[in-house]
Amino acid sequence: MEQWDYPSTVSLREVGPRDGLQAEPVVLDTAYKVQLVDQLSAAGLPRIEVTSFVSPEWLPQMADAEAVMAGIARRPGTVYSVLVPNLRGAERALTTGPDEITLFLSASATHNMKNVHRSIAESLTGFRGIMERVSGNIPVSAVIVTAFGCPYEGGVPEQNVLNLARQLVDMGIAEITLGDTVGVAHPRQVVNLVQRFQMVLPEVHLGLHFHDNRGTALANLLAALAAGASRFETALGGIGGSPFSPGAGGNLATEDAVYLLESMGVHTGVDLEKLIATTGQLIGQLGHSVPSRVYLAGGRMVAKGGTQ
Repeated sequence: MEQWDYPSTVSLREVGPRDGLQAEPVVLDTAYKVQLVDQLSAAGLPRIEVTSFVSPEWLPQMADAEAVMAGIARRPGTVYSVLVPNLRGAERALTTGPDEITLFLSASATHNMKNVHRSIAESLTGFRGIMERVSGNIPVSAVIVTAFGCPYEGGVPEQNVLNLARQLVDMGIAEITLGDTVGVAHPRQVVNLVQRFQMVLPEVHLGLHFHDNRGTALANLLAALAAGASRFETALGGIGGSPFSPGAGGNLATEDAVYLLESMGVHTGVDLEKLIATTGQLIGQLGHSVPSRVYLAGGRMVAKGGTQ
């Protein structure tokens, strides 16, 4: 049987401290958020999305963004990124010395208005102002959310996603992540969009961000891998979701992704046992369990290519 040509390594960006915690009703202490980021870096996560510089009025869970950034112990080789919605957020973020900033907008006009209270055109105009402000001093990546479907508009045409990506690239953004914000994507759709994206924008570093509402996140990760993608965003324990996206359940759990990839011989650089221990402490802080299957089952690795 012909084997799929998977990459030998992948790069994970851990978004639990931001995307995960923003969806929780409890506002965790700053000291614990700092501890969480430090534990994730110690577990070998190469990139960590630490926080977001949004208005505390909209997301009180992220009100201590500056304090969290000031408190973390920067581990050499780890990339610490932050999410910003606009120029004001970018100005706040730059004072804290992140390694990269991430912009975000929706592929759906309705979702963009609900999410950031701007039209897509207004978001793009704001991004140009941010790019002029940073002027090459710090890497900027972008996330196109609702790239596979919108909770308000339904299906999103692939061409709309590609057109948005082209405009971002023309601003100087070299990495773009496509987000399945409400977990509606399926493997064939993922393969089609990844292949078209790579054909149209081969110079761009492409990432994928899957939610697991319908149990398809791992299948979609495998489909993206087979199509040539090697960058993914995941969240500790599978927590997360957008408070402005009805039906946005948890993210693909970092533990589940690491277990599957490492079992297949795809290197992540992440220590699964340390990750699982960190999830256990997170559960204590949140006061509820998490959807990660590997956390619940335990992380004992099988031999690569073997059976049990």
